[in-house]
Amino acid sequence: MNTGVKITAFAAALAATFGTAYGVGKGVGPVEEPKKAEHAGHAEAAPAGGHEGHEEGATTAASALPGGLQISQDGYTLALETPTPAAGRSTLKFSIRDATGRKVTAFTTEHGKELHFIVASRDLNTFRHLHPVRAADGTWSVDADLPTAGGYKAFADFKPAAAGAKGITLGADLSVPGAYAPKPLPAVAPTANVDGYQVRLGGVLDPGKPGELKLTVTKAGKPVTDLEPYLGAYGHLVALRDGDLAYLHVHPNEGGPGPDVSFTAEAPSAGTYRLFLDFQHEGKVRTASFTVKAGATGKAPAPAAGEATHDAGGHAHG
Repeated sequence: MNTGVKITAFAAALAATFGTAYGVGKGVGPVEEPKKAEHAGHAEAAPAGGHEGHEEGATTAASALPGGLQISQDGYTLALETPTPAAGRSTLKFSIRDATGRKVTAFTTEHGKELHFIVASRDLNTFRHLHPVRAADGTWSVDADLPTAGGYKAFADFKPAAAGAKGITLGADLSVPGAYAPKPLPAVAPTANVDGYQVRLGGVLDPGKPGELKLTVTKAGKPVTDLEPYLGAYGHLVALRDGDLAYLHVHPNEGGPGPDVSFTAEAPSAGTYRLFLDFQHEGKVRTASFTVKAGATGKAPAPAAGEATHDAGGHAHG
C-alpha cells in the first residue's frame, strides 16, 4: 500500500468553468479515518431551461468560482475591523456576518478549528497561517506580523453551524500603509529549504486534468519519517493562483507520517501558482513554498545535478 496520501482537488465540480474551491489549509494525511464526502459536492447544476431558479442559479455560479475570490457568498460576509494594519506586528480583528448583518457565533469544527485564517501578500512572498480566537460576540482576533507595506489578502475558511450550511472560503483585501516595493515571484524550483529541512516537489499540475504532486521531506540528507499531527493531519496544503489569489480545493485522505506526502490536484486554469505546505516536526510547524506553472507542460521541474533551491522566507504561523 502506498503510504503517501491522496488528495482529490475540485472533484465535486469538474464540469464547472473553474471548479469548486473552498477550504483554506486543508489537511494532508489525516491521523484518523477521514469522513466520507465531508467537503464534496459544493457545486450544484443550475436548473435547465425555462425561467425558474434564477436566484439559485446565481448562487450556484458564485459557488462554482475558486475559493477566496468573494468577500460575500451564500449570505455570509467577511467583515474586517482592521483593514489597514501597520507594518510589523499588529492585532487583526474581523467577524463573519450573516445575511441580516449579525455576527455569526456558531461554527462547525473542522480540522480542529472553528475557522481557519490565512493572510498572504499580493506578491505571494509573505504567507501567514493564523489561528484566531473568537469572542462571545463573534469577533475574531489574532496577532500577525505583516513585515512590509503593500497589499495583502485575508482568507477565512469556515462552515457555519446552521442546518444545511456548506463550507465557505471568503477573501478580503488588507492594505498595510507605507512605501510599497513589490518583490518578484520566486522562481520555479524543485526544492525548498526551511529551517534545515529540504522539501522536494515532483509531479504534474495541469489545468482541467488531475495529476499527482509528491513532496518529500528530508533533514540533513535523511528522510523524515516521523512527521507530527498538525490540526489532525500530517500536512496541510494551500495553493494560490498568481494574479487573483484564487484558491485550489484539496481534500485530506489517509496516509503516513512521511517522508512522502502526495496529492492528486487539478488546477482550475493555466497559469502560475504558489504552493504552501505546512508540516510539523519536533514540535514546530514549518512551511515549504513552491512556484509551479500549470498549462503547457504543467510539470514541476525534475531534480538535476546542481539543482536550484528556494529558501522559504516570509512564512509564519500564529
